[in-house]
Amino acid sequence: MEITQIAGFLGCGKTTLILKLAAMIADGGKRKVALIVNEIGEIPVDGKIIEEGGMTMKDIGGGCICCEVAVTFGKTLVGLYKQFNPDFVLVEPTGVAIPHQVKSAAKMGMRDAKLTVGAAIVLFDATRPAELLDMDMLGNLVVNQVKDADYLAISKIDAVDRGELDDIARRVTAYNDKAEVIFISAFTGEGLDRLAQIILAGKE
Repeated sequence: MEITQIAGFLGCGKTTLILKLAAMIADGGKRKVALIVNEIGEIPVDGKIIEEGGMTMKDIGGGCICCEVAVTFGKTLVGLYKQFNPDFVLVEPTGVAIPHQVKSAAKMGMRDAKLTVGAAIVLFDATRPAELLDMDMLGNLVVNQVKDADYLAISKIDAVDRGELDDIARRVTAYNDKAEVIFISAFTGEGLDRLAQIILAGKE
């Protein structure tokens, strides 16, 4: 059971992306995919969409995966393993979660479930670079997310001038030059094949 998190600050497009990636990875039922969505005051994912895609979703409420509900997260993974045994679990943490803490919380399920904690894909909203990086409190949070990324997915590239993307990539890689940068649009589908490839590679 491969655990991949799709992290990033509020409004960067995590939910839309995770649904599209899950459908791509499931490939019409060839693979079993589960989604764990940890929401705090966000628009809930439509369960009917999940069911129609042949997927399973577990909503963890009551706090952030990396702190208040870490034990619940571990138990949820064990429960998924025992009841559903998916090939892949895609996790959408809250917009304030820090990736390495989510990974640590996932590892709490390793004792009772056969699972691998895979990549942290962190989304960065291309339409809000100044807001995300330059505001004092918010900037520190987003920078910590960027630093923790295994892959940096610059999202909503369909909504900005292409000339701005190189500057955005330069700004985020100043904090993390080891993560691969991928330009994506959940609207047009650009870059999603690469993200699906990264997730699938975890099981090879």
